[in-house]
Amino acid sequence: MLKIRLKKLGRKKKPFYRIILIDSRKKRDSKAIEELGFYNPINKNSKLDIKTVLNKKKEGAMLTKTVETLLHQMINK
Repeated sequence: MLKIRLKKLGRKKKPFYRIILIDSRKKRDSKAIEELGFYNPINKNSKLDIKTVLNKKKEGAMLTKTVETLLHQMINK
């Protein structure tokens, strides 16, 4: 099963995340199938390819709660 989730980057006390499409059985920081955007929790910056995320969701990919929240925030802007 495919999941759309966060991949942690950055350094200690300064996290930075990429939003990726990955097989659910792989580890968090494994190689992604596709990168869909990013999220910076420090300054609340985020970018998300909404069309691709919605298409992948229709094809059966599951979203984590955090990514789902980010998607709703991007749509409601």
